[in-house]
Amino acid sequence: MTYRMAARVLAVFFWCSWVSAVAADGGWRELFNGRDLEGWRANVYPDSWAVADGVVRARATKESSHLFYVGDGQTAFVSFKNFVLEVVARGEPEANSGIFIHTDFTANGAALRLHRGYEIQLNSTAKEKRKTGSLYAVVDLERSPVDETQWFTTTITVRDQRIIVAVNGQITVDYTEPANVERPPDRAGRKLNPLGGAIALQAHDPKSTFYFKSIRIRPLL
Repeated sequence: MTYRMAARVLAVFFWCSWVSAVAADGGWRELFNGRDLEGWRANVYPDSWAVADGVVRARATKESSHLFYVGDGQTAFVSFKNFVLEVVARGEPEANSGIFIHTDFTANGAALRLHRGYEIQLNSTAKEKRKTGSLYAVVDLERSPVDETQWFTTTITVRDQRIIVAVNGQITVDYTEPANVERPPDRAGRKLNPLGGAIALQAHDPKSTFYFKSIRIRPLL
C-alpha cells in the first residue's frame, strides 16, 4: 500500500468515526421545517425559492440567488464555525447549484456570486469541469461520484481550518486551509472566517433546478 493510499484509508476511518460519534451523541438541528421557508432568507430574487411537497426548490428567476439560514432573525444570518452539515438534494438534468459555508451577504459582479467563504459544488452538467463534491476552485473533481438526478447526501465537516466533504459517504475533499492563505484576486474571499459565517444554498441560473429535502447541522465544540 502506498503512502497516499494509506493516508486516504486513515482519513476515511477517522472521518467515519467522527461522524458516527456526532450522530450517536445527538444534537442535530433541523434547519428546514419541511413546510415553508421559515428561518431562511434570499439575498436577492426571493421568487427563485419555493417549497412544494415538503421540498425546497431552487431555480433562479434572473441572476443567481442565495438562500441564507437566518433562524429566528429576519435580517442577520446565523453564524456557524465548527460543525457537521448534512444536505439531502437532487437536481434536474444539466443543473447547477451549491452549498456555501462561512459566507455572508457580500456578492460580486453582475451574476451576484457570493464573495466570501467556500462553495461545495452540486452539479449535473456535462460541460462543467468542477463536479459534485468539489470544494469549488480549491479542490475540484473531474468526475461526479453520484447521479445527481437521484437523491444524494452531502456531508460537510468543518473543524477549525479543516474541511471534509463526503457525498453518499464517499470522501471527495479533505482540505486544510494553510495559514495566511492567498487566493487569486477574483476569489480573494475564499477563506474560512475565524468567527464563523453563514450557510447558504444557491439558485444558480434560470435553467438550473435543484431540490433540497433535508438540511440539518450539528455544531461542534
